[in-house]
Amino acid sequence: MVIDNLQNAFLYFGLRKNFQLAFEYLQQTDFSQAANGKYELYDENVFAIVNRYETHSAEELKWEAHRKYIDVQFVASGFEQIGIVDIGEVSPVTEYDEKNDVQFFTGEGKQFPLNEKTFAIIFPHEVHKPGIADKVNSSILKVVVKVKV
Repeated sequence: MVIDNLQNAFLYFGLRKNFQLAFEYLQQTDFSQAANGKYELYDENVFAIVNRYETHSAEELKWEAHRKYIDVQFVASGFEQIGIVDIGEVSPVTEYDEKNDVQFFTGEGKQFPLNEKTFAIIFPHEVHKPGIADKVNSSILKVVVKVKV
C-alpha cells in the first residue's frame, strides 16, 4: 500500500500501466461538481467511481479485496481512516465474486489516515476496510479509480 498526497502523484506515473491516466484524472477533475457514479476512463482497463457517504465505526464495515483491479482511493473532501492488512493474515467469509471483483474477509489490521487530497494505492494482495470514522462520523467525497491488473 502507498499513501501520499495528490501533489506527488507524478512519482507514481511509471509504477504501472495506466497509473498516469488515473492520476491525471484525479488532478484535473472538480469532483465537487461530479455526480455519484461510474466514469469510464479507458474501457474496462481504467474507470472511476465517485461516491459521497458517511464514515462508520470499524465494527460496522467489512474487509474487502479485489483480484482484477488495483484501487487508487482518493479523498476529494473529508477525512477517514482506512484499514489495511495482508491477505494472508485474514480469513475469507465469502467466496470470490468474479462479476463484482470482490471478496470479503474477517480479521484485524492496521488503520491509516486518509486526509483530504490524499490517496491510497491498494494492490490485490492487500485487504482493505475504507470509510472508518475517526471518533465521529463525517461526510466524505471519495473517488476510487480502478486500474486493471
